[in-house]
Amino acid sequence: MRIDRDFYFDRLEIQLCQRDGADLGEPPVTLPTVGTNLTDLTLRKRRVTVRELGGCMGPIWPSYFKDCTSVIFMVDSANITQVSSSCIQLLSVLAAEPLQTASVLVLFNKRDLPCTMSLGEMKSLFRMDDIIASAPQSITTLELSARSGEGLQEVLNWLDSTQPD
Repeated sequence: MRIDRDFYFDRLEIQLCQRDGADLGEPPVTLPTVGTNLTDLTLRKRRVTVRELGGCMGPIWPSYFKDCTSVIFMVDSANITQVSSSCIQLLSVLAAEPLQTASVLVLFNKRDLPCTMSLGEMKSLFRMDDIIASAPQSITTLELSARSGEGLQEVLNWLDSTQPD
């Protein structure tokens, strides 16, 4: 079994190598991330190190915020029972002093599942318009399916555009 966000970063790496939309292969069964993982991506000859932190590690996330220039915050759009806790975690991330100048991407994942709420519904539940209006960070929202690869190119484009030269 694969870890869900780890699987997502593997898909990003494949997408980087196959920008022509080639098949990403059959997705494996996934589980939520537990622990932390490091992934290096190369964007236009720049190395970007991505540190993946599982949701259950929320209490120690702040110890990883130093020198962070971008944040990708992934939400499971198919798990309605976790929406409120995900929103609280997002607000905590946005309030962290070291992240006040970081660019933030909020990803609503699993758009390929029939039980997933729409992007509009998720943004409404999170009150994203209010969050974006009051947060000091630049915040972008996207929906994607890490399993099918839909939306991965937009994530790479965002990540590339937010990295310092």
